Amino acid sequence: MVPAQPSINISFFQPQAFLMVGIPGLEALHCWISIPFSSMYTLALTGNCLIILAVRRTPTLNKPMYYFLSMLAFSDMGLTLSTLPTTLAVLWFNYPFIGFNACLVQMFFLHFFSVVESSVLLAMAFDRFVAISNPLRYAAVLTNNVIIRIGTAIVTRATLSLFPLPFLLKRLNFCPGKIILSHSFCFHADVMKRACADITVNIVYGLYVVLSTVGLDSLLIALSYTLILHTVMGLASPKEQARALNTCVSHILAVLVFYIPVIGVSMIHRFGRHLPHLVHALIAYVYLVVPPVLNPIIYSIKSKSIREAMLKILRRKGQG
Repeated sequence: MVPAQPSINISFFQPQAFLMVGIPGLEALHCWISIPFSSMYTLALTGNCLIILAVRRTPTLNKPMYYFLSMLAFSDMGLTLSTLPTTLAVLWFNYPFIGFNACLVQMFFLHFFSVVESSVLLAMAFDRFVAISNPLRYAAVLTNNVIIRIGTAIVTRATLSLFPLPFLLKRLNFCPGKIILSHSFCFHADVMKRACADITVNIVYGLYVVLSTVGLDSLLIALSYTLILHTVMGLASPKEQARALNTCVSHILAVLVFYIPVIGVSMIHRFGRHLPHLVHALIAYVYLVVPPVLNPIIYSIKSKSIREAMLKILRRKGQG
């Protein structure tokens, strides 16, 4: 039963709540589908929490590269926690309602942590560029103060870029018959399509945010690796070249794991209206759930220091 709507001006309507959906066409299997989702959420939170604890408690990991890895883990945890309550509410309890204001809050934090993650990946690309192109000045360039400033700039940029979004949606007149969302969480592109008003401003500003954050970051990451390759090709021996490139493998995989789904989600919301709802849902879940799960696995496999520090923490917990 849909919550009763408050008394409203008939010329302006905002729903008290939206209706969320899980996996379209597979509603009867939601109980079973919740098992892998719960497992992935648990893996994401556990893995990223272990990375943060490992860097914090291991003196040998108090280096710029691992500080940035902690920021990546923090953004992954935020992204996971942004969607976990509503997704599991739909899958576990078949509870599809989310209040209008709660939807705007969730939307802000979902996009906020996405922009933060993109910015952190750019910072990590800069870290790799400095480490490879000018290793002797690496510690002098990336001091603790510089890393703190980079972290502050990342949070400030995400906040300023996304702060207007909820207010741009608040001003819209919504359709009483269009309160069903396409996912079990609130995307800006999805929510604004439920309006019965001109959404040109929302479309333009949403595109501006994407291009000025994720789009710009991806170009700068590509530029960083172009410069890294130029530097690596100038090294004396193939062995040195392979060793230098090997330090970038984890970051390259993290970039691919994040940006490929982001591009997929953006393209589908803008040009894939004819595609089945199931495709929209699956791409969105891949974008939000898979990177936080895979990043700790990637870095624990490729980095012996991280792997040993994580195992050490697990042993302490087991003994305690």
